[in-house]
Amino acid sequence: MKQEQIYQELIELLEKFNVTVSEQNFKATHTKTKGGFCVVKNEKNFILDKTLKTSQKVDLLVNYIQTLPHEDMYVVPVIRALLKK
Repeated sequence: MKQEQIYQELIELLEKFNVTVSEQNFKATHTKTKGGFCVVKNEKNFILDKTLKTSQKVDLLVNYIQTLPHEDMYVVPVIRALLKK
């Protein structure tokens, strides 16, 4: 599976947790983060720096999803393998 497909699968998985994924240009604000989870007005968001490579975005999302209770959900085998690393 290509990195872009994996990225889309991870976004769909996060939607099941009511987490919205968005990309922002952090360089314009001189923010020194790659992204992360936040809650704004009771809405769960995961914001990523849109200048990152897709593989870096995948790594950030995988690291976050590993902290969520995803074990009892259906997850595509390729994604499940990433989550077990």
